[in-house]
Amino acid sequence: MSEDHKATAAEKEEANKRQRAAVDQALAEAPARSSGSVTLGGQRLAYQVDAGFVPVRSGTLGETHGEPDAAIFMTSYQLDGDAAAQRPICFAFNGGPGSASMFLHLGALGPKRVRVRDDGGMPAPPYRVEDNPLSWFEHFDLVFIDPPHTGYSLTANEDARKKAFSVDGDVAMLCEAMRAWLGRHRRWGSPVYLCGESYGTTRAAAMAELLCGQGVALAGLILVSCAMDIQALEFSPRNDLPYALFLPAFAGTAQFHGCLKGPLAQSADAARQAALDFVHSDYLSALHRGATLSDKERARIAKRIGELIGLPAAVVEHMHLRVSDFRYFHELLRDRGQVLGRLDARVAGPMGPDRKREWEFDPSIDALVAPYTMAAMDYFRSTLGIGEAEGSVERVYVPMSEQAHKAWHWNRGDSQGNSYTCTSTDLARALRRLPHLGVFVASGQFDLGTPYSATDWSLDQLDINAEVRARITHRYYGAGHMMYTREADIRQLKSDLAGWLAALPH
Repeated sequence: MSEDHKATAAEKEEANKRQRAAVDQALAEAPARSSGSVTLGGQRLAYQVDAGFVPVRSGTLGETHGEPDAAIFMTSYQLDGDAAAQRPICFAFNGGPGSASMFLHLGALGPKRVRVRDDGGMPAPPYRVEDNPLSWFEHFDLVFIDPPHTGYSLTANEDARKKAFSVDGDVAMLCEAMRAWLGRHRRWGSPVYLCGESYGTTRAAAMAELLCGQGVALAGLILVSCAMDIQALEFSPRNDLPYALFLPAFAGTAQFHGCLKGPLAQSADAARQAALDFVHSDYLSALHRGATLSDKERARIAKRIGELIGLPAAVVEHMHLRVSDFRYFHELLRDRGQVLGRLDARVAGPMGPDRKREWEFDPSIDALVAPYTMAAMDYFRSTLGIGEAEGSVERVYVPMSEQAHKAWHWNRGDSQGNSYTCTSTDLARALRRLPHLGVFVASGQFDLGTPYSATDWSLDQLDINAEVRARITHRYYGAGHMMYTREADIRQLKSDLAGWLAALPH
């Protein structure tokens, strides 16, 4: 063995020792406990908050020996009083992959929320939380899960880290964390719901199937801004699917920004429908035909695409009739010197003076990350007391982990090489296996990360019959990926959720 190799092996061993010590330290700390109350539906609800780490162990299900692979940070709100033991409980997480759960926690579900601007722009500091009169705590106890290497969660060694940064490993770890929490808090008698956002829907669909196999029958699944079929969202060579599926969302965006003419300019719904009709009648066929299209046909298709999404026909032709998301972000408002927001296309930010076609930042997500992070840090320490107990280690909270996102292993099972992650098949199996499972889906019409039109397609392809399909509810909202940041949408979302819950079997 060379000296360099020995040094590398020694460094890895030392790094693993440090990671193991950090996990052991986290699991040895007592949870931060506090209490509070919130008025919902005219009733004052008192709650207990428990924020701390739970261990995740690999290997055989239910294994209680051996060293934990990870320490997962979970923040729960449970109704005060004896009646709480059988109350429904909702586990929630965001996506990324690489995002902590603070957005759902302090955006829509929790008893506190960060108030931001309705138009999607960035509010001025300072940033604080306030009571959330639209909290889902009216319907459930709430548990927010931060996946490994987001929030305060961490893994014990390099092998565990690699497992956590994979589709199937992530699903297995979060399922085990849920089971550990249910046991620790004696909540196995409660109906269990999952709520995932964005990549959180990718994991939630797979978790529903895995939990079923582990003897946990979910009562309901709430999917916010779906990403179960990555092929529908990934603009890559020879994958024509997203070019067709994004077109209706592009059309609505162009109408919003005043980039359409004639009847299309009058209504976003009309623009979206016209784009969908074109996709079905002409566009899919044109993409499939490729070079066999005549010059006249190609010009006609390019002209119509341009009319629908607000681009010059010549630009569309130069793109070979295929307008990707990143090209669209830079082309629609180029004459104004602006770039579109990806997660909320209502938002636009300034380009540099040279107007390069290079993705530098998303003005819509930048408008939210700092307000949420700063408000969360203040709330976690000052109100919940996280990190304040004697002997606690000072930890860095990770709201969005680029490390996790870049290192993510997208293949599933034994597949190797390039493949598109798909968990909608897991969802279909879970729906077939669990006759009482209901699914609620929420989509933002100005989301160009996981467009509503791609979610429509994903749901339409589920391998289920009409009777099972009747248990899926899909609702649309007038903002972006995080539609709950808009006051009208968070109110409608809460109302739609209540109606869906009332219709579920009890």
